[in-house]
Amino acid sequence: KDASDEVVKLMQECIDEVDGRLKYKVCYAEYPIEFCDEDINLTFARISSDDLKKNLKDCESVVLFAATVGIELDRLIAKYVRISPSKALMLQAIGAERIEALCNMFNKEITSQMKMFGKYTKPRFSPGYGDLPLEFQQSIFRVLDCSRKIGLSLNKSLLMSPTKSVTAIIGIV
Repeated sequence: KDASDEVVKLMQECIDEVDGRLKYKVCYAEYPIEFCDEDINLTFARISSDDLKKNLKDCESVVLFAATVGIELDRLIAKYVRISPSKALMLQAIGAERIEALCNMFNKEITSQMKMFGKYTKPRFSPGYGDLPLEFQQSIFRVLDCSRKIGLSLNKSLLMSPTKSVTAIIGIV
């Protein structure tokens, strides 16, 4: 057996183990936006970010969303971190791929809905991208009520739990 066979076998084992355990959840809301001199008024918060302002150029509103694949993956990773670091790493990779796939699917759904109204979407933009501070997640969590709606929490260090989760802004033109 060569290394790639072992990696493929490990990946399949991990995929089989997470099968049926992921809980795909999204919460979202649309808000009008207004560009001010130095910042952006998102209705629920004002934020100063040149990079977000550039991303939202010409937008009239935003869809704010939070997404997660659930806590079970975090539990599996914690289980394997000591007994099989390679399995824990593979589970991390699977989790990263699954949350990205969930965000892409949600993005496509919003884009499709907006097309029906003659509108289109800009690429999603998350706290921590460019000069958009990670602290902005606090406003997102507050306004979307992520904890109650999808079981997603934010600690004082601005880390989300479950870890395979995303918050983002999609501009609507």
